[in-house]
Amino acid sequence: MIDLLKSILSAQLSATLAMLGNCIHGCPEQQWDTRIAKYPFWMVAYHTLCYVDVYLSPNDAAWQPHPTLHPRGRDELETEYPSRRFDKPELVEYLALGRRKMHDTIAAETPESLSGSSGFPHLPFTRAELHLYNLRHIQHHTCQLSAFLRRVGVDTRWVKTGRQDFAS
Repeated sequence: MIDLLKSILSAQLSATLAMLGNCIHGCPEQQWDTRIAKYPFWMVAYHTLCYVDVYLSPNDAAWQPHPTLHPRGRDELETEYPSRRFDKPELVEYLALGRRKMHDTIAAETPESLSGSSGFPHLPFTRAELHLYNLRHIQHHTCQLSAFLRRVGVDTRWVKTGRQDFAS
């Protein structure tokens, strides 16, 4: 059963990250700084990727800031605006890092780790539920980005699964 759960989590997180990637890749350069509600397009994508990174860590204290992606360390997450603007190639690379971390993290999960604490005091549920929470957070912001792109004439596509044998 654990292998089935890990396969499902990996496939659906992969699909969700693929959809986020479609938005990042598809955003025209002239729209990169356009606001999505309160924040520019790039910042919504950056915020999403930051929390992919954080929530794939074993716990809150274990998250390690990347020197170029989090110049102010944890403060990049705790203040409203990041320390600088991030460009598309940087976020494409951050997405690739997130995909690798997701595969490694899900592969390492055990029945004990999945049924244990999320590792984040503000999220009082299991690690298994944390993965679903992370997926929902990614999809929430991906939907914002996708809706914006469709309004400016950029088509985005639905990705059913990250499983290679069923990928669309």
